[in-house]
Amino acid sequence: VQLQASGGGLVQAGGSLRLACAASGRTFGSYTLGWFRQAPGKAREFVAQLIGYGGSESYADSVKGRFTISRDNAKKTVYLQMNNLKPEDTAVYLCAARGLGVNEYEWWGQGTLVTVSS
Repeated sequence: VQLQASGGGLVQAGGSLRLACAASGRTFGSYTLGWFRQAPGKAREFVAQLIGYGGSESYADSVKGRFTISRDNAKKTVYLQMNNLKPEDTAVYLCAARGLGVNEYEWWGQGTLVTVSS
């Protein structure tokens, strides 16, 4: 499975961006999809996750109420809508996927940079 993230850029605080991650793979609908981020000098952190086959979504506390993860199975794409962005959201955002019944993320995209200016 290959993942290709896009949609990053420079935005002012309070603004919005939508990230997209296009995937290959025949059973996209079954994948659990996630977004992670890594700020300069910091460890990678979980942002959001969407369980496969119409399962539940979950978010890091720092983005809850501002970010929304969604998927389009026909387009084999996962999205991250980011609203009310803050300077501390600045990071490289990575998408990831794992198969049904797998606990660890197996496949990772290359990341897209989001910079939020104050």
